[in-house]
Amino acid sequence: MTGTAIAHRLGASIQRADATCATADEFLAAVSDSVRRAIPFDGCLWFGVDPATLLASAPARIEHQDLSLCRPFWDNEFHNNDVLLFRDLARQPEPTGSLRIATDDKPLRSPRYREIMRPQGYEDEARITFRTGKTTWGAAALFREKGRPSFDADELKILGAISQTVGVALRTRSVLNLPTSRAIETLRAPGVLLFDAKGGLMSANLHAKAWVRELYGLDLNAESLLSESPAMFQLHTIVLGLVSQARAVALGYEDGPARLRCRDREGRWVVLHASCMDESDPGSPLAVVIEPAQSAEVAPIIVEAYGLTARERDVLRGIACGLSTPEIAAQLYLSSHTVRDYIKSVFGKVGVSSRGELTAKLFAEHYLDAFHSASVIV
Repeated sequence: MTGTAIAHRLGASIQRADATCATADEFLAAVSDSVRRAIPFDGCLWFGVDPATLLASAPARIEHQDLSLCRPFWDNEFHNNDVLLFRDLARQPEPTGSLRIATDDKPLRSPRYREIMRPQGYEDEARITFRTGKTTWGAAALFREKGRPSFDADELKILGAISQTVGVALRTRSVLNLPTSRAIETLRAPGVLLFDAKGGLMSANLHAKAWVRELYGLDLNAESLLSESPAMFQLHTIVLGLVSQARAVALGYEDGPARLRCRDREGRWVVLHASCMDESDPGSPLAVVIEPAQSAEVAPIIVEAYGLTARERDVLRGIACGLSTPEIAAQLYLSSHTVRDYIKSVFGKVGVSSRGELTAKLFAEHYLDAFHSASVIV
C-alpha cells in the first residue's frame, strides 16, 4: 500500500474515532491505536495544548513511559537547547520530525536522547504537532526501541497528513460538546500546590485537592502520589510541564508568565499559573495556583476554536458589544450587506440562528454558569 493510501485510511479512521468517541481521552486512545497500526511504535506521549502558550493540557495519554522521568522530560523542553522541541516544531513549516534525522543519525547530540530516551531503551523518536492553520492544539511523541528501524521520511509524511485532522478534532473538543446538565456546585476558591526544587509535591491546600479531583479524578494522598494510574500520569504531564516552564522563566530562559488554560471534567474553564516563591532564587519552592478562568482569558480560545476568520472575529466583537448591523458596518468600513454575510457565516460556524443565541453560546454556556455560584467544594 502506498504512503498516500495509508495516510488516507489513517485519516478516515481518526475521523470515525472523532465521530464516535464520547470523551477526548477516548479519542486520543483511538488515535494512538490507529496510528500504531499504520506506523508501529513502542511508547508514546499524546497531549492537548493551550494554543497561546503551547503548554501541555488535557487530554493527555502516556504509554510505556517511566513516570520518574516526567520532570526531566519537561525540564529538557524548557531548559535545554535540544532538537525538535515542541515549541520549535509548532513554528516550523512541517508539523513532524524525527530525532535521528534532526541529529544526522547522531542521537547523542540530544540531551533528550541521553537522559530520557536511552535509559528507557528507546533509540528514536518521531514528533508531531496537531494544527489548524498556524494554531497548534496538540502534540505527540512516538518512540521506538533498539532493534527497530528509525522513523523514515515516508512515515513522517504520513504523520504530517493527519496533523490537521487531529488538530480540528482537538480544537472542536476544546469548547464544544459540553455536558447538557451540570451540578450547581463549583470550586471558586483558588487552590495552591507547593513543589520543591526537584518537582516533588510538598503540600496542597484543601481547595487544591478539590481542584485536582475535579480536573483529574485523583485524590492527593501518599498512596496516589506513588501510583502510576492514568490520572497520575496526566497530572504529571500537565502540572510538571507548567512547573518546568516557571523555573525556566525564573532562570531567564523563557518569557513569563507560566500560565495554562484547560477544562475540568464538567467542562468548566480553569487557569493554572506557576511561579517561584522567591523570584531571585530559581531553586526555591514553586507554587502552582488553580482557580476559575475569567471570561477575558477564555474568550480568545473559544473564538479560535470555532475557526472564525479575522473579519468574522471583528463582526463578532461588534455583536458582543451590542452594535447593530449598520453600526458594525460603519465601524469596519464595510457595507451592511457584507456584514450580514459575515454574521450568517458566524452563525453557521457556531451553530446558532440569532444574536441572542450566539451570545449565550459563546459566553454564558462556556463560563458564566457555575463559576459565579457562591458554594465551594472542599
